[in-house]
Amino acid sequence: MSKLPAPAADGFCAQAWEHTAQLRKAIVEHPFNTGLADGTLDREVFAFYIVQDARYLVGFAQALAAAATRAGNAEDAAFLSGAAQGALVEERRLHAGYVTEFGLTDEEIAGIGTSPSCLAYTSYLRACALTESYPVLLAAVLPCFWVYQHVGSAILESTGDTSGHPYRAWIETYADDAFAEAVLTARELTDRAAATADAETRQQMLEAYIRATEYEWMFWNSAWIKEEWPTAAFLG
Repeated sequence: MSKLPAPAADGFCAQAWEHTAQLRKAIVEHPFNTGLADGTLDREVFAFYIVQDARYLVGFAQALAAAATRAGNAEDAAFLSGAAQGALVEERRLHAGYVTEFGLTDEEIAGIGTSPSCLAYTSYLRACALTESYPVLLAAVLPCFWVYQHVGSAILESTGDTSGHPYRAWIETYADDAFAEAVLTARELTDRAAATADAETRQQMLEAYIRATEYEWMFWNSAWIKEEWPTAAFLG
């Protein structure tokens, strides 16, 4: 596992990272993630999370693909389009492995409704892709990279040896050196976009980053409680 270098002290990412310090701490210390770390997380809770995450990744990939079309150079466009493909292929392969391990049938998966928090988060990213500027869209998708890498690394650091761990594949995916490199690239890309943005756009970027990080906490919490629509009882 490699530790990411600190963001540039005067860059956007440093400001966003510092601004969300308490929220980031709350994410790492959430019961879902502490249970994930020590292996005690209920398998049904994790299965619910996996189903929601697979659905979320579709919206995330669409937002990344939209960002790729607005990139100012071929290198940035290639990174963003590659990340979109990775969200749909590589990470969903991880999900498929857990679905098989847990013995979930297609009928059981279809029977798990999309949670309010999952729909809200994906809708937010899609809305950013449609209505916000390129720098703001980059800030909105960054937490899914950065927060996951932070959580995965924190869990790996706390557990040490993951051999025999029931959630080893998940931990090693997000604490992996290759994923850390992707996070660093996403940070650098966002910092560059912010460096040429005006003050109003930078403020919008910060707001988007904060909101997406809030959705990260809500997403894990929704899995922890296996969140359902409170109106379901009124719809038969």
